[in-house]
Amino acid sequence: MGTSAADFLLGVKPGTRVVVRSRIGGGFTDAIGVLRSRTQTLCVVETKRGLVTIALADVVAAKEVPPPPAPRPLRRPPTP
Repeated sequence: MGTSAADFLLGVKPGTRVVVRSRIGGGFTDAIGVLRSRTQTLCVVETKRGLVTIALADVVAAKEVPPPPAPRPLRRPPTP
């Protein structure tokens, strides 16, 4: 059997872009962003909405992800 998601988070370097799926009341949620820190019981991911602290006991999946795509150019309205 492979490495657990919590083991992955304990082994990956802070500064790595990750996605972490964790249990919440009644379901699951994902946090995608940069791993800022981790301890034996928690990890902190910096998302677009701010820092998210996740208990490793609640993590069901985690992996490294590539950088986000470049922003799309703004669309201009057609000129008359």
